[in-house]
Amino acid sequence: MREDAVTREPLDSGTAHSARVYDYILGGKNHYRADEAAGDAMVEVWPALPVHMRANRAFMHRAGRYLAREKGIRQFLDIGTGLPTSPNLHEVVQETAPDSRVVYVDNDPIVLNYARALLDSTPEGRTAYVHADMRDPEAILDSPDFRRTLDPDEPVALTVIGILHFIHPSDDDHGLIQRLLDPLPPGSYLAATIGTADFAPEEVGRVAERYAAEGMPMVLRTHAEATAFFDGLELVDPGVVQVHKWRPGPDDEPVRDADIAMYGALARKPG
Repeated sequence: MREDAVTREPLDSGTAHSARVYDYILGGKNHYRADEAAGDAMVEVWPALPVHMRANRAFMHRAGRYLAREKGIRQFLDIGTGLPTSPNLHEVVQETAPDSRVVYVDNDPIVLNYARALLDSTPEGRTAYVHADMRDPEAILDSPDFRRTLDPDEPVALTVIGILHFIHPSDDDHGLIQRLLDPLPPGSYLAATIGTADFAPEEVGRVAERYAAEGMPMVLRTHAEATAFFDGLELVDPGVVQVHKWRPGPDDEPVRDADIAMYGALARKPG
């Protein structure tokens, strides 16, 4: 089932946005010249950036399949969705469990304008899109689309992929995650990827400088800081690792550690 209550918003095509830069570097088509210029500048200072971004998305696919196949999760809340580049999360989990339900959330108007591609659900399942900012969890959790799509009494997988490095401690980064998790029942999961400069500090530092110059300041966290986002949860093996090391499959692209600037992990809410 698909939910079609999606309207268009005006776009600021002259300012780069992280979702559109991501789309451009990965070879997508939903971006503008400002995004291309920003992406080119970032790849120039760190040529491995496309490899890093592909590995981040591959983590999302593996975590989604694991949750659907191994843990029986049928409800997903995806924060910071980005542009609808197939396969999206609902395609991954509905391939295993056609009755899966997915709520996508993003604050970029271009994602909103293309969101109907995110709503192409199986007949047995359901997808919905909420135009909101992670910094306002209540706007997400109180939205009609969230309440119509997900059952609050059943476990939910909260996926926060490639967004936390744009959330600063001054935004109460840990508190935001907790406010999203608190209403979810025991047996729910958090899947997250967290930017780091631990493995290529000079190159990744220059990428962060380029993002900041485009008005997108980043916070790059150590392993200990990344792990703290999962405090109070039960980590799934292998714990908090570089994203390409989290349960890799035979078809995953082989990469060097120095080319990956993202930690990833999956953890269960106890109770």
